[in-house]
Amino acid sequence: MLTAVGPVPLSRGYFTCRRCGEGLFGADAVLGVRGYLTAGAQRMAVLAGVRDSFARAEQLLSELAGWQLDDETIRRLTHAAAARATATRAGRSAGARFARADGEIEVQIDAGKVNTREGWRDVKLGVFAKREAGAPTTLDNWADRDLPAPGVRAVVAAVEEADEFAGRVRAEADRLGVTTAADVTVLGDGAEWIWNLAADVVPQAAGVLDAFHAIEHIAGAAAAVWGDGTAEAEARTAAGRVALLRDGKAGIERWVGVAIGAAPVGGSTDPLLALAAYFAKHPTRLGYADRLADGRSIGSGLVEGAVKQLVNRRLKLTGARWRVDHVGPLVELAALADSPDWHALWTAA
Repeated sequence: MLTAVGPVPLSRGYFTCRRCGEGLFGADAVLGVRGYLTAGAQRMAVLAGVRDSFARAEQLLSELAGWQLDDETIRRLTHAAAARATATRAGRSAGARFARADGEIEVQIDAGKVNTREGWRDVKLGVFAKREAGAPTTLDNWADRDLPAPGVRAVVAAVEEADEFAGRVRAEADRLGVTTAADVTVLGDGAEWIWNLAADVVPQAAGVLDAFHAIEHIAGAAAAVWGDGTAEAEARTAAGRVALLRDGKAGIERWVGVAIGAAPVGGSTDPLLALAAYFAKHPTRLGYADRLADGRSIGSGLVEGAVKQLVNRRLKLTGARWRVDHVGPLVELAALADSPDWHALWTAA
């Protein structure tokens, strides 16, 4: 089996092996001796393995480094590193770094789909971040603003039911000091499991319904009543968007009332009633105007981006079917590769 033997660099291009003292040059120095891989070689192979398919990682390492390292070896190394990262999570320094970072704490929760050996399953993700406020924004340019990137981020992921995932999120919240923090916001779409989990894990947090999902619901109701793509539907959507972002719960309730009264004679108003019921579940999560004025986020794009990059791009490859217990650790390892903890994973004793 391929394991690290811990070669020590003596000078550029020259390594010696702690086990036997043999001096090595070139690719042999990196790949080790007698079938072993150095720690540095494992690190590079795993990084390639979390970025792309194991087959493409094999090709990449061959092209860039001249290594003959097969995709099965890369797969085994990557899953072993993912398991190690999960096992050592509690001992890493992210908590202190998270505490030092400036900005508001955001907890964003969502789920993606992954093809497992047991069929298509939901992989749930929780993203913890600290983000400094941006410039105040008006309704005229809110969609085009550039918020500051998070100064620190941590990701938990797993294929499991919501109550089990809540325990994972709670453990991470405790590790990062989020559980007892005063300034916390949970952002997510309208899925009930997200808000039940948030109420259980971080009950002190403010909640924000993702504005983009909310506006999509307005657009869908308008299209259903006035016709998809019609000028009337577009005008109604624009008015609903302004009402929601400017006045929150009161604004959208007024818009729905006006829309019902203006619906075409003989047409169904059921889509508008369904929309009212949708927003009725989130009465305290529609405070967009104040957050825009404070330069804060009103969308869950951070976790949606994580789903896109860490799940869809890496795991949804043609023909790929994953073991359920491999999915969460691999997603977390891919996220770790973009953080300072990546180096700590490979240099810890």
